Amino acid sequence: MLKVMANSLDSIADYRLSEDEIPAPGPGEILVKIGSCGVGYVDALVALGRYQVKPELPHTPGQEVAGTIAAVGGDVSRFAPGDRVMATVGGGFAEYGLARNDAVEKIPDSLSFGQAAGFRVNYVTALHGLRDRAAIRPNERLLVLGAAGGVGLAAVQVGRCLEAEVIAVASTPEKRKFALDNGAHRAIDSSADGWRDRLKEACGGSGPDVVFDPVCGDLFEPAFRSLTWRGRHLVVGFVGGPIPALRANLPLMKGAALVGVDYRQFLLFEKKRAAEHLEQLLAWVEQGRLVPPVGKRYPIDQFAEALEFALSGKGLGKTVVAVGIQEGNTAT
Repeated sequence: MLKVMANSLDSIADYRLSEDEIPAPGPGEILVKIGSCGVGYVDALVALGRYQVKPELPHTPGQEVAGTIAAVGGDVSRFAPGDRVMATVGGGFAEYGLARNDAVEKIPDSLSFGQAAGFRVNYVTALHGLRDRAAIRPNERLLVLGAAGGVGLAAVQVGRCLEAEVIAVASTPEKRKFALDNGAHRAIDSSADGWRDRLKEACGGSGPDVVFDPVCGDLFEPAFRSLTWRGRHLVVGFVGGPIPALRANLPLMKGAALVGVDYRQFLLFEKKRAAEHLEQLLAWVEQGRLVPPVGKRYPIDQFAEALEFALSGKGLGKTVVAVGIQEGNTAT
């Protein structure tokens, strides 16, 4: 099978397309014939050895994939060859990948491989953050920073499903239009000059009840200061650069909370609830209430460009590497 692999993590140039044997699934494992693999900012950091958790070598980038089941190992009864699935594998830039039985989920026919490959992590993160950590209520104002990125756009769409009033923040007219086209009620630009005044106007003279923040950049403190009484600021990631600090008197004065949202630990400590969230999200997809967009798509032989693009912050939604023929659905 064809796969992308590197024996060192010094640069993207270390990665090469190579041939390898198709792995055989062991007990409790599933072999997925990969159609598409999602690639985000964290995937690119991992590929370059810049993430807090270093991968084992040799390394194949990508984890979140969608495709069809090619074979199942012993003790697997929930799935059968030919099923259309999303899965977490150890190296998704490849024609085939092995996944644990509990890391695989069937996908509805309405969800393309490209949509499914960028779905689980971003959308479960958004639902966990908004429902569990912020306890957002219908008609509350939700401010989403980095609203055109993969997890930011997921928060926009999930916020709409939870009946929040969604205000998107994005850096370019194209990104703001993308957020509006995918569910945001209003959108404002992210330039710092006069930003709080623009936010106040977008909030009808008040402020947001909840901030969903995967950026934690220059707008981190201004967004927190703009919260209403009992507001909640969700810390989701740090793509904005150096990790910012907040003076402890600000939560006290606002009666507000600074709350962490971590998909990895949520999955580790609350696995059953994470599965329930995924089930809810897929139900919204089947009902037509949630239509995930597909970001920029690259064929596997352009994997280096895909990783560079994921690092650039220019993407709309989740970037996707198209690996194989899109069985069961002609969309990637």
